[in-house]
Amino acid sequence: MQRGHSITQMGSKHRRSRHWTWAVALPLGIAVSSAAMANEYRHAEEPIGDVEAVYSGHLTPDMAVNTYRNIDRLFPSRIIEAGDDPRPLVEAPVAFENLTFTADDKQYDIYDYLALNNVTGLVVLKDGEVVYETYQRGNGPDTRWMSMSVAKSISSTLAGMAIKDGLIDGLDAQVVDYVPALKGSAYDGVSLRNILMMSSGVAWNETYTDVNSDRRDLLRAQIAQQPGGAMEVMSQLPRAADPGTVNNYSTGETQILAEVIHGAIKRPLAEYLSEKLWQPYGMESDATWWLESPDGVEIGGSGISATLRDYARFGQFMLDGGVIDGQRVLPEGWIEEATQPTQLAGGETLDYGYMWWTGWTKPSEEDHAYSAVGIQGQYVYVNPAHNIVIAQNAAEPKPTGKEVIDPMVFFDAVVTTLDEQ
Repeated sequence: MQRGHSITQMGSKHRRSRHWTWAVALPLGIAVSSAAMANEYRHAEEPIGDVEAVYSGHLTPDMAVNTYRNIDRLFPSRIIEAGDDPRPLVEAPVAFENLTFTADDKQYDIYDYLALNNVTGLVVLKDGEVVYETYQRGNGPDTRWMSMSVAKSISSTLAGMAIKDGLIDGLDAQVVDYVPALKGSAYDGVSLRNILMMSSGVAWNETYTDVNSDRRDLLRAQIAQQPGGAMEVMSQLPRAADPGTVNNYSTGETQILAEVIHGAIKRPLAEYLSEKLWQPYGMESDATWWLESPDGVEIGGSGISATLRDYARFGQFMLDGGVIDGQRVLPEGWIEEATQPTQLAGGETLDYGYMWWTGWTKPSEEDHAYSAVGIQGQYVYVNPAHNIVIAQNAAEPKPTGKEVIDPMVFFDAVVTTLDEQ
């Protein structure tokens, strides 16, 4: 990808123009999208950083914020269309001023959490109503923000929808039957279930900040914007274990998931997501999704940019059991299976579902809570025992390891506070 080039920006949910628009290249990797300016996205003229600096954690705080709310200027992106009838989010404010909690033997309140974890937006839903909402660093309800690996959980959910629609032959479906480019590779013999559990047995190094890691090889393929480039990277990886026997977190395998879904549905993932969820569930705003190449396959493991309220609506959809207007759009039992601990072939239990993280604090474990999690502090937390959804955007200074406070400890405190109201 040449620096500064991106396609397709948009403004409000009322805009319905679908032409491609290329950005104007500026020095130092900064870009301004003419389509964005025309459609009055208020952050569109902000200077942004470079995608490798994002993954290296080499952005100043203000530049990071600008970049994370303009990620569709980093790569070609496809629009996830919202409908014209957004699902209402009734506001029922709860006072959180007295919310306090202990983490690592230190006492904190909500203001500490927002500041120390570089939170740029937080929405809390209880019984489907907004009980708390705040935005920082110039963000607002209209701001689209990067998902990072929250997109993995959305891609996983799309796979469930494709199974429900009869387009994927269940969890035991073979990857190579949908992705011919991987035939003869280490992914021969790997099932969809293996991919969703990140237990393919194929070797992978996920270290974001290591320029020599497999994760950065995949990023370079994305930057090159050549059709088939990502699957070329994945097809060269060696086998390290039998399928289903070892868990190894791999963003590469979410790109394989995107290819499996694409091979099954025979159309763009963004279009399918719009048809199955974004429009019928009543998302308020159009979103965007990175592409592997211009007009190519979506990036399954990252690159969705959406408003915080729509991330919260996605969590509420999960809490609702995958049912929209009385119609089930996921297989019976899918959410329970996808969001709770899974087992490897040898019987080892994973604190990981089908690209969803299970609760890792005692209260959240007891509540069978789960989260979509993205680097730099992105979360969609769902607590079915208390009917609570928490969506969080953040701009932590490095991809991982810089959270001052464990977010799930804070989420537990939110649950406790709401219980006491």
